Amino acid sequence: MLFKLAWRNLWRNRTRTLITMASVFFAVVLSVVTVALQQGIWENLIKNVVSFYTGYAQIHQNGYWEEQILDNSFENSPTLNQQVLQQPLVNALAPRLESFALASSEKITKGSLVIGVDPQSENRITALQNKIIQGSYLLPSDTAVLMAQGLANKLQLQLHDTVILLGQGFHGATAAGKYAIKGIVKFGSPELNDAAVYLPLALAQELYSAPNRLTSLVVGIADPPHLQTVTANLKQALGNAYEVMSWKELMPEIVQHMRTDTGGTYITIAILYLLITFGIFGTLLMMVAERRFEFGMLMAIGMKRRLLMWIVLLESVFISIAGCIVGMLISIPVVYYLKIYPLRFSGEVAEVYSRFGFEPVFPTTTKSSVFIEQALVVLLIALVLSLYPLYKVKTLNEVEAMRR
Repeated sequence: MLFKLAWRNLWRNRTRTLITMASVFFAVVLSVVTVALQQGIWENLIKNVVSFYTGYAQIHQNGYWEEQILDNSFENSPTLNQQVLQQPLVNALAPRLESFALASSEKITKGSLVIGVDPQSENRITALQNKIIQGSYLLPSDTAVLMAQGLANKLQLQLHDTVILLGQGFHGATAAGKYAIKGIVKFGSPELNDAAVYLPLALAQELYSAPNRLTSLVVGIADPPHLQTVTANLKQALGNAYEVMSWKELMPEIVQHMRTDTGGTYITIAILYLLITFGIFGTLLMMVAERRFEFGMLMAIGMKRRLLMWIVLLESVFISIAGCIVGMLISIPVVYYLKIYPLRFSGEVAEVYSRFGFEPVFPTTTKSSVFIEQALVVLLIALVLSLYPLYKVKTLNEVEAMRR
């Protein structure tokens, strides 16, 4: 009976009901989009860090990270590879031989990062093939290279031109080679885009006189939230001969940036919830003021105060739930649109993000938890605020309420 009375009473004044419901609806949409955007930025940041270059984790010879030279490389062992791949949640492994060299064209010389890779394994972890904007991807037997777009522009080189690489090889040997450019790749990280040269692993080992040597094994993980568990298992399995480092250890400046920005994120969310609270409360305040005479009349003709309080509470619950459901449904296409067509920034904002090595693109996350959690938070706020109408009914004086 109470449910039917409350439901019918809502639609007795549709305008008032829709206005109150709209305040909850807009609160949910605003909350979902804001939080989805904030979480999407962090997800995109981590994705960029991992897919651009580092992977989720790397394995080196112990001491390599402190002194990144070829003399601290290790032998490519099938036993080691099998031992790593047998660990739970490890789904890919990419061997690398990395070093620095001078890259020269006919008249220009620039420093470069030379990376010897197994093309298939590297593509599985960092999707290197998708970053090609000209030419074609490497084959293991190629004697050609992939060059980053920024470096190619600096050297004034184009597809199929020749680049000369000069550096120091394993145990002080001279490293020198001349290679055709098979493809041009573009990275969102300016640092990598201005320096990277990719060679097939065997060709890089030949260049640096380092047969069957590696500087790192890049680890792919099936379930990124369990990164810490995977790295701990690898450290235990491999012992002290190797160092296992997650992307957080490989790029501490990114982690520091995330921690610094977290405080600002919490403040933003707090302000958002405060605005939502005042918005819903303002609507309820007007609703109670408008219905003051109605409440007084109902109590004057004999309705019990407790019964009226239950009806008002049920009305608030119906409006809050309906507003949250509609808001959640409407926010889904909005969030997905911003996922497909993310916000792109330029100027100083883009420069700051580029400095930390990722694209100034702000997509949203489409995790279902964001929609559900934010709808529940707004619902909780609305239900708590519905105590105000109950308080007004409880303290209402019928005679004074009926005086217009």
